[in-house]
Amino acid sequence: MRANPDLGALNLNRRHLLALGLAAAPAIAAAQEMDEAPTPATAAPPAPAPAVAPPGPRPPDWNRLRAMWDLDWGEVDLSAMLFASNPKPVREAITRHRAALDRNPVTYLEHNNKRLQNAARAAAGAYFGVPIEQVGLCESTTSGIGLVYAGLNLRYGQEALTSVHDYYVTHESLRLASRKTGMGVRKITLHDGATTASTPEIVRRVVAGITPATRVLALTWVHSSTGLKLPIRAIADALKPINATRQPSDQVLFFVDGVHGFGVEDTTFPQLGCDVLVAGCHKWLFGPRGTGVMFFSPLALSRLSPTIPSFLAHDAYSAWIGNYDPGPTTAARMTPGGFKAFEQVWSLNEAFGFHQMLGKPHIANRTHELATLLKTGLSALPNVRVRTPLSPQMSAGIVSFDVAGHSARDTVSRLRSWRIIGSAAPYAEQHARLTPSIRNTPEDIAFAIKAVAAMG
Repeated sequence: MRANPDLGALNLNRRHLLALGLAAAPAIAAAQEMDEAPTPATAAPPAPAPAVAPPGPRPPDWNRLRAMWDLDWGEVDLSAMLFASNPKPVREAITRHRAALDRNPVTYLEHNNKRLQNAARAAAGAYFGVPIEQVGLCESTTSGIGLVYAGLNLRYGQEALTSVHDYYVTHESLRLASRKTGMGVRKITLHDGATTASTPEIVRRVVAGITPATRVLALTWVHSSTGLKLPIRAIADALKPINATRQPSDQVLFFVDGVHGFGVEDTTFPQLGCDVLVAGCHKWLFGPRGTGVMFFSPLALSRLSPTIPSFLAHDAYSAWIGNYDPGPTTAARMTPGGFKAFEQVWSLNEAFGFHQMLGKPHIANRTHELATLLKTGLSALPNVRVRTPLSPQMSAGIVSFDVAGHSARDTVSRLRSWRIIGSAAPYAEQHARLTPSIRNTPEDIAFAIKAVAAMG
């Protein structure tokens, strides 16, 4: 069993912790100006520091950092890819907003909702290199994927191209959209096995799969079945010469389910080069539950339509009250309205601030370091076949594997008897998955390898 480390020994000073909510002070200040300032009686308390200090060249003390999570340290939680526990700054923000809503539900909501949602958008944009105008909010990867594919303005004779490796959510969202619009959906094979897949091979197969009818390429950054990380930038670059010969309305838009790279990889939306990326925030980002983000290129927004009425856009009610078109699609209009768990949405700011304070490069390096330890250790076992590429260039934090003589679910069950939390991939071909994150230690990894070895 593992004792909870001493929070008082954590190598982060109090000013940094208090400042977590302002990882991108200029952007968030601009976002807050998009709505009227709250009155003192109902406003969220101001942050006591202007900004988070940039991460230093040295990584945090990862062992002491574990004190930020209120996890049961008697378990080895290797399931960050599913549903994560919130670190202390996020928990405290949720509690603060919930208490204020319970005291003054209507006035606190009226004076803070747009301001804090826009602050969350600004923080997400600062984290991922995107202007606030191109950031939308959603409830999960699933809801965001459903919204963007439902918003496609395609017709019969046009198609979306995806792969056989993608998750149910992408396939089903495209199928449902095709039933409404008449667009076609095709699936191609990107590789003959995740462990032997290469960037040139994947790019070649994608390019070969595109036809004059293709208008959308729908892929996944990191496959939750095998842990394979697609070369998103290389694919985006390969689309450029194809799109250069087409009118903007006919160009291939590149949509990405990004949830298992988001919060792990040290990159930005412009560096990836895709047109849309959707990710839930309650996995690798350790963010509030029931939250997600959508990032759009201007071209993508020009070719999408909202599905759920927005409360966030400044002109959201124009078509209803004024009886006229509110204008082009914006990321705010793509953000669903309605009443929701606002204390969760408003606390996204602290989740992004926490990651920014620790440093994206440090988080990426640590996650890859632990995943590599796990893959290397499992690969050395005679009864195990690792399904995830060993190379960090072709993988992220997911480690998928098979144990001889055991189904994926049996493997997960046996690991639970060791109090190791993993999961089975919900695909036709299932693999066991362990997904280390910055909450874990090399000792956790060694313990998991020992448990798998004991299966014989």
